[in-house]
Amino acid sequence: MAANEGERARRRLSTEERREQLLSVGARLFSESPYDDVWIERVAEIAGVSRGLLYHYFPNKRDFFAAVVERESERMLRMTAPVPGVPVREQLAAGLDTYLTYVETHAHGFRAFHRADAAGDQAVRRVYQRALAAQERQILAALAADPEFGPGFEKAAPARLAVRGWLAFTTAVCLEWLREGTPDRAEVRELCARALLGVIS
Repeated sequence: MAANEGERARRRLSTEERREQLLSVGARLFSESPYDDVWIERVAEIAGVSRGLLYHYFPNKRDFFAAVVERESERMLRMTAPVPGVPVREQLAAGLDTYLTYVETHAHGFRAFHRADAAGDQAVRRVYQRALAAQERQILAALAADPEFGPGFEKAAPARLAVRGWLAFTTAVCLEWLREGTPDRAEVRELCARALLGVIS
């Protein structure tokens, strides 16, 4: 009976719910271990599904990890989307608060996302680089729409480098914050805000 009940429980999840469950398990495992040390069999075991079912959703480990990275990238972009018409300086603190909420709430996914850059698989690294480029474009577009910085800001090479450097800085700060638990959230937000304003001024 227990086996039958387990089988029925597995079937109750919709396709989208099952996919989300598998990606959540993957985010946790990839955040805890390097890419090469995560086994698809372990993902299937934790999710309570067969390896064959997991491969039905994701053809191979590379595609699975890429889907984890893309999921976290899309989530970050949605949560940190700028508010049209509001000056960057005014929405910076609120945007960073939203970002830090994401980092805290989805710590496994955040760590997994940034582990992708260290993956030996070049295809996986390309997925990560595309995701970072999307974040960079979102920030540059917000700055270009702000009268203080102007339309030319988005295409200026120094501006792109500055934003790219700030993203790397903020990532390092947040990973250390998750690891150590200090300083407090307000200090992290202020540190990141000052850093962005410093590099774009």
